Amino acid sequence: MEGQDGHSPEASGHPHLHADIYDDDGVVRSSFLADVGAALAAHDTQALKRDVGSLHQSELGHLLEALSAEQRRTLVELLGSDFDFSALTEVDEAIRLEIVDSLPNEQIAQAVQQLDSDDAVYILEDLDEQDQDEILAQLPFTERIRLRRSLDYPEETAGRRMQTEFVAVPPFWTVGQTIDYMREDKNLPDRFSQIFVIDPTFKLLGALDLDQILRSKRAVKIEDVMHETRHAIPASMDQEEAAREFEQYDLLSAAVVDENDRLVGVLTIDDVVDVIQEEAEEDLLRMGGVGDEELSDTVLTASRSRVPWLLVNLFTAFLAASVIGLFDRTIEHIVALAVLMPIVAGMGGNAGSQTMTVTVRALATRNLDIYNAGRIIRREMGVGFLNGIIFAVLIGIVAGTWFQDANLGGIIAAAMIINMFVAALAGILIPLLLHRLGADPAVASAVFVTTVTDVVGFFAFLGLATWWFGLL
Repeated sequence: MEGQDGHSPEASGHPHLHADIYDDDGVVRSSFLADVGAALAAHDTQALKRDVGSLHQSELGHLLEALSAEQRRTLVELLGSDFDFSALTEVDEAIRLEIVDSLPNEQIAQAVQQLDSDDAVYILEDLDEQDQDEILAQLPFTERIRLRRSLDYPEETAGRRMQTEFVAVPPFWTVGQTIDYMREDKNLPDRFSQIFVIDPTFKLLGALDLDQILRSKRAVKIEDVMHETRHAIPASMDQEEAAREFEQYDLLSAAVVDENDRLVGVLTIDDVVDVIQEEAEEDLLRMGGVGDEELSDTVLTASRSRVPWLLVNLFTAFLAASVIGLFDRTIEHIVALAVLMPIVAGMGGNAGSQTMTVTVRALATRNLDIYNAGRIIRREMGVGFLNGIIFAVLIGIVAGTWFQDANLGGIIAAAMIINMFVAALAGILIPLLLHRLGADPAVASAVFVTTVTDVVGFFAFLGLATWWFGLL
């Protein structure tokens, strides 16, 4: 049984060279890029291995992203078996696929055998099923079964993220036997921090940390010093839920079990950090209506990901324009209204976006629930009303002075209070409603909140103007 391994410079035999390849802004130095580019152009394999061979996987990933497509292919070709394929887990999906697609499956199969199982799955999962099958067919039987089992779990689950290498011993072993096993078994990985205890059917019984082993006498049985694994992660659990378990209970690693409570892998903190970053980035992109877009995507791909939500926004824009159309006669007589309309709608939209962003993030981190929702809603209503008054005074004075019309200043001030209040209310109620209906608030909230603030802002401002000037 093999052990877990985190991503560290030492684990892969690579000393960290951060100071050598990055400038003060954390960007790959132009001089380093020039040296690598010169070695690639001259096909100088020795110089390339000297400059690149000792980089940590994350540094090599940053270098790959900084190179052109042709340079990337040349680098992988020249390094051959010395290329660290774990660096492909550090680059955009488009770059990863570009590199992998340019390589024969035989070379990928050889490289995959040198990777941790979670890294291997990360690379294989984006390939076509036919390529996956060809690559897996060239692997040893045990490794093939492990990777296939991970790939069979749905995307974004703990089963896809887990490492299938782990250290597991029976409960009747002594501490001395366990230490000897860890010293002598050549199949164990270089690094692990936790040992799991299983029965003959691989059902998880408990776990113990290495410090417990070091502090116990050799004759003590494992079952006497092990502790229950209270936070075992089901393989089918969503990766975001698993990350939340790590956050709540301050875990460094956790056992992953199947539906029969059998140990199938381990989830480590380095993978969870990646999950947290990916989920936060995904929510941010969805709120902007750009889907799963990557910086390395082509123009066509990026355009395709943005068009759907732009079409939705176009429809909502026509809805807001129809509200303006209701007051076309008023605007014809008072041109200043057309000048001031965007201010009301724009301020309301920004206020709604602020509340929506806080709400969506609170829902994602489960800091907003049924128990505190009422208090948070009241708080946001108060914030919207207070901010509405503040900006109503400011904008009212500016508009009244600008157009030499106190009535106009009062109208836009009143409209500002109404729209800022409604914006705050929409910013929290719309994400809550979408969440309640089972929809992703990060995806759809922005469109609805913007529509509400535009429609209410135009209607309040132009409606008040029509009513007030009609009285004069």
